[in-house]
Amino acid sequence: MATTASAKKRIRSSARRREQNRVFRSRPRTFIKKTDRLIGEGKLEEAAQAARQAMSALDKAAVKGVIHKNNAARRKARLMRRLNLALKKAE
Repeated sequence: MATTASAKKRIRSSARRREQNRVFRSRPRTFIKKTDRLIGEGKLEEAAQAARQAMSALDKAAVKGVIHKNNAARRKARLMRRLNLALKKAE
């Protein structure tokens, strides 16, 4: 257990940041899962909209430093590759 006042404050502030960062980590996951589900169901227009929301959430997480910018770029690329493959098959 922390004994100094500064260590106790760091515990409080890191707990606060951890809660805030959780939102920015989970939102992209939610939209990515939603996109994958919609692709599987064949609802490609709705999937494209969910993919846009996922990309926006990934960008926000990267800007805030919750995830690395290359991590966000990689996840966006994988998502768009799945969506574009589904769109190509639908034609």
